[in-house]
Amino acid sequence: MLRQVAAGAAAGVLATLTMSAAMVAGRRAGLMNEHPPKNVVRAMLPGSKHRPKSGENVLGAVAHLGFGAVAGATFGAFAGRHRTSAPAGVGYGLAIWLTSYQGWLPGLDILPPISEDRSGRPAVMAAGHVVYGLTLARALRHLAP
Repeated sequence: MLRQVAAGAAAGVLATLTMSAAMVAGRRAGLMNEHPPKNVVRAMLPGSKHRPKSGENVLGAVAHLGFGAVAGATFGAFAGRHRTSAPAGVGYGLAIWLTSYQGWLPGLDILPPISEDRSGRPAVMAAGHVVYGLTLARALRHLAP
């Protein structure tokens, strides 16, 4: 079991990196402004959650990788010794997106809910989570014992 969790964490880091590439592409296309992990870190640091803070870019990247690793480890634990499939990975990625962007992020007043957000960000973030889930499932198939 510990090997599946470790493999899931490693797959989660790789999946987060591919997801981040999708987020960068969405930002360059003008579909969203700041990356949500930076918004989360900004809200958690002292001071106004609407003003930039020193170190938020690096901390946002580290937090995003950490969250992705923990989510990957959780997926690896639930998958156990079973081979992971693309549909399971996509479903997992979208479940994370919905739970975050329709749940705890609006609940903590960090980002608006999906239905009230800027038009481009939900599409980019949903696509990013699909990429995360696909990469996670594929990487876990190769990394898990």
